[in-house]
Amino acid sequence: MSTEFLSRIQSPADLKELSKKDLPKLAAEIRQVIIQTVSKTGGHLAPSLGVVELAIALHYVFDAPRDKIIWDVGHQAYAHKLLTGRRDRFSTLRQHGGLSGFARMSESPYDAFTVGHSSTSVSAGLGMACAKAMKNDPAKVIAVIGDGSMTAGLAYEGLNQAGDLKKDLIVVLNDNEMSISPNVGALSSFLSRKLSAKPFWDWRKELKSMLGSTPSLYQLVKRLEEGLKAFITPGMLFEAFDFTYVGPIRGHRLDQLIRTLDNVRQVRAPVLLHVLTTKGKGYPPAEKNPTYFHGVGGFEVSTGDCKSPSGVSYTEIFGKTAVALAEKDERVVAVTAAMPEGTGLTAFSERFPDRFFDVGIAEQHGVTFAAGLAAEGFKPIVAIYSTFLQRAYDQIIHDVCLESLPVTFALDRAGLVGEDGPTHHGAFDLSFLRVAPNMVVMAPKDERELADMLATALSLDRPVAVRYPRGAGPGVLPEGEPDILLLGKAEILQKGKDVVLLALGRMVCEATAAAKVLKEEGISATVVNARFAKPLDSKLIRSLAREIPRMVVAEENALSGGFGSAVMECLNEAGIKDVCVSRIGLPDRFVEHGPPALLRKKYGLDAAGIVKKARELLEASGA
Repeated sequence: MSTEFLSRIQSPADLKELSKKDLPKLAAEIRQVIIQTVSKTGGHLAPSLGVVELAIALHYVFDAPRDKIIWDVGHQAYAHKLLTGRRDRFSTLRQHGGLSGFARMSESPYDAFTVGHSSTSVSAGLGMACAKAMKNDPAKVIAVIGDGSMTAGLAYEGLNQAGDLKKDLIVVLNDNEMSISPNVGALSSFLSRKLSAKPFWDWRKELKSMLGSTPSLYQLVKRLEEGLKAFITPGMLFEAFDFTYVGPIRGHRLDQLIRTLDNVRQVRAPVLLHVLTTKGKGYPPAEKNPTYFHGVGGFEVSTGDCKSPSGVSYTEIFGKTAVALAEKDERVVAVTAAMPEGTGLTAFSERFPDRFFDVGIAEQHGVTFAAGLAAEGFKPIVAIYSTFLQRAYDQIIHDVCLESLPVTFALDRAGLVGEDGPTHHGAFDLSFLRVAPNMVVMAPKDERELADMLATALSLDRPVAVRYPRGAGPGVLPEGEPDILLLGKAEILQKGKDVVLLALGRMVCEATAAAKVLKEEGISATVVNARFAKPLDSKLIRSLAREIPRMVVAEENALSGGFGSAVMECLNEAGIKDVCVSRIGLPDRFVEHGPPALLRKKYGLDAAGIVKKARELLEASGA
């Protein structure tokens, strides 16, 4: 693979030494490096391929890191990384100890803001612009927003204040008509509706034919056409926010991009530049199926065939169970935030199109929207990744829990998710959900129990959260009708006399494996599948603590305020003090990116970690 031009670039200063005519060749080299690397490491392929020219143009025109370039959804920043001194380490992308798959301030001075969740760039950029104004710093601030981020309310909150403050801020709208899945919502479809309508294109073609022999007249009409575009596109909306609207321009034409950015750079007021790009540009499989290649594992470059994970995933079980439950109860509806594929709701959307709602990247709205459905007698299932539900915490408490509305939260990707790292680990949901009054919090030990818990959640007339991990479970697939579990009731999987292994969710399998190791050492363990983080099976926990005063509590969540904390509170409230409790969970820090198995081993969230804790307890107690 030739990298004649890319190999010359260690910083944006080197990029500026290239002639403009060589930049398309550089773009092609960057695409090949991204494709080859992601085929091995996995990652967000289609989003980064779509902004290669935009990244080149931004660094060609602006002076980073003095000028601040904020990549809204940081998974678009692969080309940016290659242009800013990280080319030699790019093969470590998303690998433990290697480059992050997102923009990280701690990784490079060229990463102006740490990002992982979307729609933060305008607000952060405005804050930087205000700070620069107070410091009399003339440097520019550029917020690159897109890949669906304009479907989130936070973006408009930032635009609203930016227009009011009149600060020097450039917002680049990367319009690829996609987020992770195709964009939804009236605004996102406005441009494509107007400019792709057949009458518009028929008129344009006929006009070009009529005026082709009169170049000057044709150019005049073409300028009028551009004015018409500006009138019927979202330009009106951004002008209402008091931004100067520029565009739309073609995002894969480097000459146009550079010329326009050079012009925009001179404006001393809020500017929005509208750039049209193609997600997955330059790699046919990704262009054809950008949703699949949004975030992808390893794949064969020549064919685009991906390496399929083995086993049936929890996501698949959730999706099938949701359809089955909806078949029996017409009140069951499903809500997701721009991720029908990722949350397993594609089949539901096809089977029940009138009972499926994709709200876009708008988790806050999605939760309150579900509360409205529940208030009218429906049973909404809100399927959102654990890490993204954090964005709707106020709505969970005030709009759902306050009146105990029957909304079921299906929290995919709970616990450690791997290579996407700290912005995507589902490390906090047990902690922030169990403090909300009226909320029930469950976690299944296997796939069958996930189905049982979803059925149980819909049988309860109150808020319920079911959290489950990424990927495949132990292989205990649902059979027949799901069971309705007794609220707050744990199950004893095996009885022992030396130590209690009390585990929740994915950690139950690790506890069972640990018990086998301990048995070989002559240590008898009671293994408990807690099932519920709230309400706890307080009666069983207290009884076991009195009978066997050595307990290891295991969860794949932050230790602070999590399941283990709940167990300690339970024992404390009962006045049980002569019991040794050792908690296993995630530390009070943000966990780095890396393979989940490696991270679990590092932080003791596996069978070996449980065995170690059990031994320490027994040694400390003299048992």
